[in-house]
Amino acid sequence: MSERAEAEHGDLLVILRHAPHGSLWLREALDLALVGAAFGQSVSLLLMGDGVWALLAGQGQGPLGQKGTQSTFDMLEMYDIERLYVDASALASRGLAPDDLLLPVIPVDAARLPAVLAGHRQIFNF
Repeated sequence: MSERAEAEHGDLLVILRHAPHGSLWLREALDLALVGAAFGQSVSLLLMGDGVWALLAGQGQGPLGQKGTQSTFDMLEMYDIERLYVDASALASRGLAPDDLLLPVIPVDAARLPAVLAGHRQIFNF
């Protein structure tokens, strides 16, 4: 198996599409990822749309007192969640670059997205 194909293989792919504040979508997606990893599943995250804001440094509480998610992202390594894919066009359209984010990410363009999706047994979309 090639290195690229190996990097796109996993049990669970959790897609995060929502901004870090204003709803519980992001927190629930991260909880699912951590639980899956705790039960031995190979978990990857894919941040798309406004979900890319979740990895921006310096986030505090949301307007409704919601906790920031930085501490949860900091725990991903402990759970062996190391594949963080990010929609390259979502980053670009928001004026962001991979270096602006808290953690190392794997940028994915539209041509490579189907391979990332096909490389996982289950996909959860939040």
